[in-house]
Amino acid sequence: MSNLNASTDALPAGSPGFHGVPTSVPLPVLRVPMLDRERQLFAYEIVFHREPGDEQTLLQCVLSTITDGALTRLVRGNRAFLNMPAELLPEDSDVLLHQPRLGVVLQPHVATDAPLMRRLQQMAQRGCQFMLDATGVDLESSLSLEALLQMVQLVRLDASYLTPQRLKEHAEHLHLRGIQVVAGHVNDHPTYERCLELPLEAIQGRYLLIPQPVAVPVLTANRLSMLRLMRVLQESNPGPVELGNIIRDDAVLSYKLLSCVNSAYFALPRQLKSVQQAAIFFGVTRMRNWIDTMSMCGMDDRPPELLRAALIRAHMCEKLASGMPNGHPEMAFTVGLFSLLDTLMCAPMEFLLTHLRLVPEISDALTGRGGPFAPLLKQILAWEAGELTSEHAMPQRIQRMATIYLGATQWADQVYASASGKQQATA
Repeated sequence: MSNLNASTDALPAGSPGFHGVPTSVPLPVLRVPMLDRERQLFAYEIVFHREPGDEQTLLQCVLSTITDGALTRLVRGNRAFLNMPAELLPEDSDVLLHQPRLGVVLQPHVATDAPLMRRLQQMAQRGCQFMLDATGVDLESSLSLEALLQMVQLVRLDASYLTPQRLKEHAEHLHLRGIQVVAGHVNDHPTYERCLELPLEAIQGRYLLIPQPVAVPVLTANRLSMLRLMRVLQESNPGPVELGNIIRDDAVLSYKLLSCVNSAYFALPRQLKSVQQAAIFFGVTRMRNWIDTMSMCGMDDRPPELLRAALIRAHMCEKLASGMPNGHPEMAFTVGLFSLLDTLMCAPMEFLLTHLRLVPEISDALTGRGGPFAPLLKQILAWEAGELTSEHAMPQRIQRMATIYLGATQWADQVYASASGKQQATA
């Protein structure tokens, strides 16, 4: 297995990096999940951060990540669609044709470029997968899009642009034509519920990370038990022995915890045989965070991609804090991990915090009141939304976020795989 902590996994040695920098700096990307109606992963969209004038460098970096397998590792071998300008697709498209799980997102304007359309049609005939992003357009109002509709396998409709009736009509029409439909920009739960009634293959949007409104929060016995465990870990300040005693009676949690810390990811010099040993080796604070992590990963009624998102935030918060004086990375980890607790638990954050009794520095960040960790969480939310551009940040900051994000995705995938008992792909 490659060292997943190494940021250089993102690009092969010797190839140029983004903005012309060496390959020790990874290509800034964001993977955005599309979920099926069972809330399982349908595909990832890979969004590339790019600046004007960097198109050729972007192309070189993208092709490098495909040929060396880094992109496959990023999406864990799942289906993925690259959101990059079709104009940048190489004349020799074999690099994509040899990757049947990779496709390309097409924008409507390519329909007016005759030479490009001829090349795309050749690629489609050779098996390349395309998804038309119909954001901001009405399919029936443009005759030029018909050629694209005959070529693509999927169409993404804009649920924030179309009325519910038009969304329904378009979805049904495309479905009857044998084209798979994805609803994009689904950014609230009422829209999500309407989408479940349509003939859709997948749904994509911010709804996944937003708490579902509830009149009266009701926590199941398992979730109450999980909150009690988290509260004890926060309040009792346990040592290694006490930490082992706290989870001693939870055989499943203890097994998952030890399986994870003993995995090849950490490459430990010897196997740790107890939670007490692990707490001595890693430190009590870190192990306390690990127990919280394993507990949340046990919520098998929640979408796996939501759990991965919480893990990614936790790792990113920790890494951002570790670069600051008195950053308290372990506390920052908790902020990131718990930032989606209201969505995971289907209960308001303020209500959950009454059960947890977190220190003010953490609870203030989670409730938006400020504190030392609030700016870190704000940076991560901006990265997730694709808002951290050169208009708002220096290139060095964007590159650092890219490095942290890629490391966080790899860490989150490995941890979730260990917690769920699923083998993590290494190819």
